[in-house]
Amino acid sequence: MGKNGLNKVMLIGNLGRDPEQKFLQNGGSVCTFSLGTNESYTKDGEQKDRTEWHNVVFFGKLAEIAGEYLSKGSNVYVEGSLKTEKWEDRDGNKKQVTKVIGSKLIMLGDRKKKEGREPGDEDDASF
Repeated sequence: MGKNGLNKVMLIGNLGRDPEQKFLQNGGSVCTFSLGTNESYTKDGEQKDRTEWHNVVFFGKLAEIAGEYLSKGSNVYVEGSLKTEKWEDRDGNKKQVTKVIGSKLIMLGDRKKKEGREPGDEDDASF
């Protein structure tokens, strides 16, 4: 494939837990959450469902928006790229985790701040 390649992920799913937001010493923000995507298929004439879980990470302004507006169960569209991290634990076992580094976020359900405030309040973030 030469020098050209493509690392792009597009997911629609629901948050499996409330997002975890952290503020960095440099003033930046990072927000992580698990996103479940559902898939239906037929096996032996029977309808089956399967959920795949994805680790999603946002940085900067999108991290702040995700931390402020999303909660467990939120339905979202996430676009980004895959990043795999590898390491060895204390016992020498090789570990790896693949994350989606988010670059775009669209909230598909109701958009309400977690504190119960409505969108349009004076400090509402723009999307």
